Amino acid sequence: RFLASKEQFHAYLRAGGEPGGQVGREEEEEVEEKKEEEEEAGSCQSEPPAKRVRSEELGQDRESQEDAGAVAKEPTERKRARGQNKSRPCMKPNHYEQSRLCPSVTQGCAEKCYFGPRCRFLHDIGEYMAAKPADLGHSCVLFETFGKCIYGVTCRFAQAHLGDGYQNIINMDLAKQWEGKSLVRNNLSKDLQHQLRKRKFIFKKADEYLRGLAKSHGNGGKRGKAMGHSTEEQEVSNCTTPWEDLGDSPERSVLPEQREDPKPAASQSPGPTGGTGASSVKTVGPVTDEDIIKLRLCEKRKLEIQGKLYLAPLTTCGNLPFRRICKRFGADVTCGEMAVCTNLLQGQSSEWALLKRHYTEDIFGVQLEGAFPDTMTKCAELLNQTIEVDFVDINVGCPIDLVYKKGGGCALMTRSNKFEQIVRGMNSVLDIPLTVKIRTGVQEKINVAHKIIPKIREWGASMVTLHGRSREQRYTRGADWDYIAECAKIASPMPLFGNGDILSYEDANRAMQMGVSGIMIARQVPVGALIKPWLFTEIKEQRHWDISSNERFDILKDFTNYGLEHWGSDTQGVEKTRKFLLEWLSFLCRYIPVGLLEYLPQKINERPPYYMGRDYLETLMASQNVDDWIKISELLLGPVPASFTFLPKHKANSYR
Repeated sequence: RFLASKEQFHAYLRAGGEPGGQVGREEEEEVEEKKEEEEEAGSCQSEPPAKRVRSEELGQDRESQEDAGAVAKEPTERKRARGQNKSRPCMKPNHYEQSRLCPSVTQGCAEKCYFGPRCRFLHDIGEYMAAKPADLGHSCVLFETFGKCIYGVTCRFAQAHLGDGYQNIINMDLAKQWEGKSLVRNNLSKDLQHQLRKRKFIFKKADEYLRGLAKSHGNGGKRGKAMGHSTEEQEVSNCTTPWEDLGDSPERSVLPEQREDPKPAASQSPGPTGGTGASSVKTVGPVTDEDIIKLRLCEKRKLEIQGKLYLAPLTTCGNLPFRRICKRFGADVTCGEMAVCTNLLQGQSSEWALLKRHYTEDIFGVQLEGAFPDTMTKCAELLNQTIEVDFVDINVGCPIDLVYKKGGGCALMTRSNKFEQIVRGMNSVLDIPLTVKIRTGVQEKINVAHKIIPKIREWGASMVTLHGRSREQRYTRGADWDYIAECAKIASPMPLFGNGDILSYEDANRAMQMGVSGIMIARQVPVGALIKPWLFTEIKEQRHWDISSNERFDILKDFTNYGLEHWGSDTQGVEKTRKFLLEWLSFLCRYIPVGLLEYLPQKINERPPYYMGRDYLETLMASQNVDDWIKISELLLGPVPASFTFLPKHKANSYR
């Protein structure tokens, strides 16, 4: 009774959910013809390309079946939407905010403007307020949460905290509660960024490893084996391996409150490159054994996450506000988005933003992508000294061409020499566990993970995560859990987490029965965590949650508030929050409410027909039309700027 045609579905949404708002058949056909003309003209606000192309293919299939003498269609007619929308329109701040107030005025120090007379921003608050768009609401989440909004008059909810003369009001009682507390860690300091850009940061351990690697190659060593039998390995030979004693007593596991204090500022800034000796490094406090003696492999902090729910690194959508949503629903382990090591070494602010950690993320790691041992080892040492994380993950599963053709991601599975040097080098400079994420292989029917996993264990990794698809498969077809089970036996006693096609607690139970140490809820297109972030609650409570449209809208409201906290409540922050909200909605629309399903659970690769929800909001959330996603964003963040455009990043060709 919930099924509907495409015309009925869109007519219902255009009518705003009014029961008598159904348009006539002729009007529907006119609207559809108009939409087709817009699609041919390249409109980027129509339905996502993957859905549009697939609908055309289905229509062609029906026509070909009706023709008795029809011949087989040529492959070119069944061209599928693949990969990403690479030519997406980019909305920059100057597109939606022509007159911007100088940051020095917002911060209350206009006389200390860095640019002086050359400043191109406004310094007159009255002039700025005259051109400023209307406020989006009566309450500011920053003011209500922290007692102060640092964006002052530029805040799009400024009426909640502006007094006479545009003075920013501060709730002193609330502000004192948060004074001195660090909500977000792993920020990039200006001093560190300057050192990286001027190449003044000293990589003592990494340089030592790389010199030994070069020396071994100079002596004719094969595959860098000389580094594999270094003095560090000899020290470990009489010690238990890091994956042994997994059943240790609970006091051995590292609890959040037992985590070491962040490195002192002096250790982040070793000083000029005048030498690598101890005399050139500033120290704080007395010299201890830890300053002189290198930790053996078995003495490193252990990663005790067996049986926990692991939210995988999610490019674009796995931002800090989204991870806070998943954490609230029961995710145990979180990981930052994939960061490119070369960009981190150059001190790029946008790349370092991917490493930020909210204080609620008690077990948190970062994922690095790179193709060469020198950059990866140096980046590992840099992060080991400057940020606070519980583990570092190497991305050996990224299938995209941009990464693969440079030798990174899945390409490392075919470059065993470089792969070994990267794992050994990073492990030698890190004081925290090192994990690796891989796929079954590069080619579709040639699995090689079972050959690589024992080597990864030998090289010193603490854990492996296996995605049950090859690079050629990308995210199509089902994940091969039988092969994952086989690899889990080979990896033992090293923990192996399985990954792929988890969308219900039943899928999670079947996965755990395969003998894996845990499961990773990942970002595959289609996706588990992005389609239903409450999946973690379902797994822990062992039930199907028939979540209502109002509850889902409240989740979007929380994401919006978290986004305004993280990216800002000024115009630029609002539009950045809107952008990431729309990216998430491009996945969230694929969820089918439990109460509408003919049988449970929903399968991750099934494409549902058009259906009407139990109310207007549920139907609106099921739409795959970009205009409807924008409409949802306007319910939360107000009207979009003039000439606003959006095209989702992923074509999601596997959602069939």
